[in-house]
Amino acid sequence: MSETGLHVHSPHEEQLEEAAHHEGHGLSQWVAIFTALLAALGAIVSYQGSHLMNEVVLFKNEAVLKKAQATDQWNYYQAASTKQHLMELAIQLTPPDKHAEFEKSIAKYKAQKLSIRALAESLEAESKRADAESARMNRPHTDMARALIFLQIAISLASITALTRRTWLFAIAGLSAAAGVGLWLFALGVM
Repeated sequence: MSETGLHVHSPHEEQLEEAAHHEGHGLSQWVAIFTALLAALGAIVSYQGSHLMNEVVLFKNEAVLKKAQATDQWNYYQAASTKQHLMELAIQLTPPDKHAEFEKSIAKYKAQKLSIRALAESLEAESKRADAESARMNRPHTDMARALIFLQIAISLASITALTRRTWLFAIAGLSAAAGVGLWLFALGVM
């Protein structure tokens, strides 16, 4: 340092300072671009995962609704069966000249039970289909959730890279991002 308070750098010091400035600036730019791209991709994966989960819940609700409707039909079937049994008991307890009316009711309940049973079985089949579709759609949703986790880990590692200037962390962030993209593509059925 001189008497005037000015410090003059040697050419070697200036070259080192400039190289450090450019090297840090380059890494910072790459980290910023990488982080921005991952954040955008993460938003897309998050949206797709949320949309898929809505579909999963919709099909699950449909399965529950159809199961409840089938249960109602089975209860109705049981009521018709009980009425039929009461008419059969009435035949046993009354004289033969009164059987015609009871036999007519028995035939009516038998016919009702057939249609009720068919409807109940149909509703149960619809419930099983909706439940299976819900389960089928939930598998890609799980993969998308895992993909989002890997993307978030990559963003965190990139942020740490920007603070510490440790390029090996940036490489691990890249691997985590690649795993996230791979899981996302697998969830979409591309891979």
